Amino acid sequence: MSTIKQFQVTFDCAEPERLARFWCEVLGYVVPPAPKGFATWADYDRSLPPEQQGGGFACVDPTGVGPRLYFQRVPEGKVVKNRLHLDVRVGTGLRGEERVAALEAECARLMALGAQRVRLLLADDHNESCLVMRDIEGNEFCLD
Repeated sequence: MSTIKQFQVTFDCAEPERLARFWCEVLGYVVPPAPKGFATWADYDRSLPPEQQGGGFACVDPTGVGPRLYFQRVPEGKVVKNRLHLDVRVGTGLRGEERVAALEAECARLMALGAQRVRLLLADDHNESCLVMRDIEGNEFCLD
């Protein structure tokens, strides 16, 4: 019998802390406690060599159910569509106009945080409606 593995989702990005805090707001995640011996993450960050400062940041599901999200600074910017994206489940169990209204409401909330709306994909014979968006660094995700 195979065992279930824990995993984290890692984002390559330009500004790890800024992007992590954005996703905390989107998902209701929190910043984990600073490492032992440090009062804050800023204190920990200042202890690193200058070239590593600001190089990574994380957020976690406060319930412990969802995966840890890790954000790491990379030198190159995003240039093409993601090969992997998150589906933020806001319309589960809803159909038709009620589902679209829930997607639109969450879209408005996230746009106020800096997200960008890309397009609404209306339901068809196989899929329910979803709304494609981009986070503050241009990474695609869906409101589903």
